[in-house]
Amino acid sequence: MRDEESAAPPRVHVIDDDESFRNSMLRMLAANHFPAAGYRCAGEFLLANVLDDPGCMLLDISMPGPSGVELLKALRSRHWAPPVVLLTGYDDVLTSVDAMKSGAVDYILKPADADRILHAVRKALQIDEQRRAARRAIEELRSRFAQLSEAERTIFFGIANSKLNKQLAVQLGFCERTIKARRARMMLKLQIRSLPDLVRASRILETCEPAFSTARALDASADVGREPTQSA
Repeated sequence: MRDEESAAPPRVHVIDDDESFRNSMLRMLAANHFPAAGYRCAGEFLLANVLDDPGCMLLDISMPGPSGVELLKALRSRHWAPPVVLLTGYDDVLTSVDAMKSGAVDYILKPADADRILHAVRKALQIDEQRRAARRAIEELRSRFAQLSEAERTIFFGIANSKLNKQLAVQLGFCERTIKARRARMMLKLQIRSLPDLVRASRILETCEPAFSTARALDASADVGREPTQSA
């Protein structure tokens, strides 16, 4: 995500080889105060290098080169891509089903009703903002997790694996009082207030980073047969 993203207004990217339709969409969006840009084909859009910017796409299905559905499916393989509203002049049930399964926000037939398009654009921009807010929250969580000590991470994974303080004391060789103190410090660093919040944070970290799943699995199988030996 670009550093300047927060200052960039969301933009609607209209990708359609029909110049008259594309220009009419741009005029309608401008009249409704939506910054917009037009592209003749999928390749021209990709060359603009705007996939990481806030916004959404109004994407025609039938174009020279990659079709709208092909571009939509290609974007699904990326970690990040704008929400897509598909436009078409052909009422094809199979294509519409395929498009929605591929993640399109909406599927609109031409000639398109202005209110219908504006509603879809607002919905797509709202989805984009929600995704970006979730992504920022994940990045902040990962940054806070990186500040934990090795012992605090072990306590984090131990709690996520439903271990008791006494089990963690045995595993780490600390007394329970030390475990409680380090547990409180760990939760303060992560800005987590409750056990359910910690479990949710663990699931988020596992989802975005496979190494977290491995670490949690290793912790779950850790030898807990040792007796506490210190009270650091």
